[in-house]
Amino acid sequence: MQPFLIDTHAHVYLPEFDKDRSQMILRAQSAGVTQIFLPAIDSSTHGQMLETEAAYPICKSMMGLHPCSVQENYSQEIEAVKNHLAQRRFIAVGEIGLDFYWDKTFVRQQYAAFEQQIELALAYNLPVVIHSRNAIDECIGVVAKHPSLRGVFHCFSGTEAQAGKLIKLGFFLGIGGVVTFKNAGLDKVISAIGLSSVVLETDAPYLAPVPYRGKRNEPAYTKTVAEKIASLLNISLEEVFSTTSTNAEKLFSFAENL
Repeated sequence: MQPFLIDTHAHVYLPEFDKDRSQMILRAQSAGVTQIFLPAIDSSTHGQMLETEAAYPICKSMMGLHPCSVQENYSQEIEAVKNHLAQRRFIAVGEIGLDFYWDKTFVRQQYAAFEQQIELALAYNLPVVIHSRNAIDECIGVVAKHPSLRGVFHCFSGTEAQAGKLIKLGFFLGIGGVVTFKNAGLDKVISAIGLSSVVLETDAPYLAPVPYRGKRNEPAYTKTVAEKIASLLNISLEEVFSTTSTNAEKLFSFAENL
């Protein structure tokens, strides 16, 4: 079977792709990408996300409330998430979690929204896709309380010790363009842990890998991330394709969910 790639995290429904979305999808397919998973942000973008999914069969939606969208009225947003989950099957609850980088005004609400959405994931037997900017240890503390929970720490950029804790909990690490950044240190983590708990992602339109850093990211660059990992581990590109895609299939359980 021809090796293929899965971009497990890309916001291709955002306005950055409005002018060339169809061409971007074709470029992704030409690079070997067969699935693009769309993480939700909040009710202001759910419509665009679902419309993009309907227009492009390669795309599959998650449902959730991004921690940066958690405010005083977060309960209304959680109700929107609940309503969507009750209407149809999604591939995951995400992206959810904690973000203490930009603003700590709503820390208490972020924790509450995170916990409530974990409960939804457990109720629907879905994985979670976790955003943990400046909050990896805090997110580990939350998920450790739910031993049956499964999921991925999106855009993982932590230490080898943190990676080890997550792998022990049965979680996967979402690896994207940051692994190509010279001083990020993620290359050393990947070299130490290998591929057994890794899935690939772009986080498009953000965090484009070298040599595209600073430009708009897109799912075709999943291949660039795979190439970097292959060189770090001194293995074939086909092995990176195969292992990470198998990991994604295992986590997201396509056949059951889609």
